Amino acid sequence: MSVSHVLAPHAPLFAGIESAAPDALLALIGLHAADPRSGKIDVGVGVYRDEAGATPVLAAVKAAEHQLLEQQTSKSYLGPEGDVQFTRLLADILFGTEFARAPGLVGLQTPGGTGALRVAAELLAQAGAGRQVWVGLPTWANHIPLLAAAGLRVREHRFFDGIRSDLDFDGMIAALSEAQAGDILLLHGCCHNPTGISFSHDQWKQLAGLCVSRSLFPLIDIAYQGLGDGLREDAVGMRLFLEHVPEALIAYSCDKNFGLYRERVGALWAWTRSREVGGRVMSQLCALARVNWSMPPDHGAALVRLILSDDALRASWMSELEAMRQRIAALRVHLGSSHPKLAPIARQKGMFAMLPILPDAVAALRQEHAIYMASNGRINVAGLSESSIDRFCDAIRSYLSDGQSA
Repeated sequence: MSVSHVLAPHAPLFAGIESAAPDALLALIGLHAADPRSGKIDVGVGVYRDEAGATPVLAAVKAAEHQLLEQQTSKSYLGPEGDVQFTRLLADILFGTEFARAPGLVGLQTPGGTGALRVAAELLAQAGAGRQVWVGLPTWANHIPLLAAAGLRVREHRFFDGIRSDLDFDGMIAALSEAQAGDILLLHGCCHNPTGISFSHDQWKQLAGLCVSRSLFPLIDIAYQGLGDGLREDAVGMRLFLEHVPEALIAYSCDKNFGLYRERVGALWAWTRSREVGGRVMSQLCALARVNWSMPPDHGAALVRLILSDDALRASWMSELEAMRQRIAALRVHLGSSHPKLAPIARQKGMFAMLPILPDAVAALRQEHAIYMASNGRINVAGLSESSIDRFCDAIRSYLSDGQSA
């Protein structure tokens, strides 16, 4: 029998595949790179920059890399749980002594905060098929696609009042009155991306009470610890939650606070009722990690482990992180004082802020002033410097609108 009689003709497999929608941020990076004008300002890309516009390797990281070069004896695989000591030491920073050694707390290393969120989403999709995850708008651009790709049904709720450039907490609570028992609530643990909004202590307490009374499951995303009010202060809301809720998942990124962007360093913890429940959850987390990336990358997590286990390196890192935090805070104050419509930026936290500006104005600023930002007015405050901020404020002043309700 000839081959032609055995194999039925078919269309090429890739013939029907359509191009993915272009990534707006990547397009913005390309436009900025191609712009020949001097003095161009990039407040679109979400990485920390120093006064010179560089994204530096922290001195503590460089010192830890030297130690690793001298001391590491093997490049063998880690297990699916990753660097166990990294996760334990990082838990001390995030949870504090009151929670880090709780018997029901379990965690594993992940490739960045995105890896942590993906495993969390897959675990929740398995455990609660058909349940909804509630996400306040606006949010990090990858949250909704990531959650949906894991099989969760996403419900959007009110969060940001574009008219006041501030939190609409009453609107958020009202929207969440439709949440059903077993639904999931996604919360930014600190330094909200993209708005910079933070919950007050009373608001955190009210949200924790809401989760308990309505049996909602909290998924807390912490990507900027230490860049808002400080390491301990930025964890207060999450720790308050753990005082009240029986279960939670906490995703963590070391990208920003250790400057380890390309190393992809993160962690995921599950807060459970008991050691026995935690053990079962940990087995599922490891199983999900195994089918997603098998074993996590070692280098970045090893650096964090070395920094946190060495008193001198830890002190160096904390000093550098505090300098980064103070620089961002000073830029926020400068922005907030430049125009009444920008005043909320001064009291908000972290790297990101939302300008009350329309997409047409964003395009005009790019064309006329070489200022690059996301079309929704989201800016990376750390992309500014003392030498560029006044020109930035002067350029945007005439474009500020009365805002838009999100």
